[in-house]
Amino acid sequence: MPRPRRTQISIEDTPMYHCCSRVTRRAFLFGDDELTGKNYDYRRGWVESLLLKLAGVFAIDVAAYAVMTNHLHVVLSVDIYESNRWSDKEVVEHWHQIFLGTEVTQKFAKGEVIESFEVNRLKHSIALYRSRLSDISWFMRSLNEPIARMANKEDKCTGRFWEGRFKSQALLDEAAVLACMTYVDLNPIRAKMADKPEQSDYTSIQLRIQAALNGKQPAKLLSFIGNERLNQPKGINFTLKDYLELVDETGRMIRDDKRGAISANAEKILARLNIPCENWLRITADFGKLFHGPVGTLQELTSYCEHLGKQRRHFSQDCQYFQAG
Repeated sequence: MPRPRRTQISIEDTPMYHCCSRVTRRAFLFGDDELTGKNYDYRRGWVESLLLKLAGVFAIDVAAYAVMTNHLHVVLSVDIYESNRWSDKEVVEHWHQIFLGTEVTQKFAKGEVIESFEVNRLKHSIALYRSRLSDISWFMRSLNEPIARMANKEDKCTGRFWEGRFKSQALLDEAAVLACMTYVDLNPIRAKMADKPEQSDYTSIQLRIQAALNGKQPAKLLSFIGNERLNQPKGINFTLKDYLELVDETGRMIRDDKRGAISANAEKILARLNIPCENWLRITADFGKLFHGPVGTLQELTSYCEHLGKQRRHFSQDCQYFQAG
């Protein structure tokens, strides 16, 4: 039985979550449809465009994504502090970018006079919007529902486009985050849809490589900021150069099936993450099969379970992949 989303989210332990949605009805509603002979790759562009738009609306950053022919992977970073810093008007303006809101929030956004009997309704709406704008379930809903409506309209049909629930799992430490991001970014390589990361359409790694060629980082993705330090900006505590190198080498090994062929510099990067080379290859190739719940070391998993009031540490056997030795 699916577990309630509230029992899977603990922002106190980690802001990072891996989410996956799969389509229903037919197998490839984003790619080649064998039944009709049509190609629906352009729908992957719909998803990518809306995903990056939502990253600018919600207090949730996109760290990695891959839009495949029949499913979507995305790594999200929740920033509740950002939504709490927004003024009431900013909250309403953000919400109105994707939803109509109410009559009173529309009046408030336009700077019109709010009657005394409307004040409590306005405050309630703002509090609700502020909470939802840092909620992963609302983020995924705002992504999946419009895509489903667009596809159904085009196909002249009704019913589900996506499976009922999206899968989400907590990424409890830096190693888990980077391993999951690499797994997501290399989805097209594993599926033999591309030979190199830079050729992987509708992925975050393609955006990062294109920006890196100009000495930049994509404005719509969570940035790499290097090693942790005082008063650091928001971002991933890892260098972009090391990440791109790690993804490239891992992709070559997956593509050419050369398990163990990794450079000395890449080995140093993995040593810093405390992950043996053989474990890294297994994780990034089979992440979806290996992990069906929170991902990280046993220590992090124990803390996560305690904060959520879980008496049993489910999936504790999976922690072995994040321990050297």
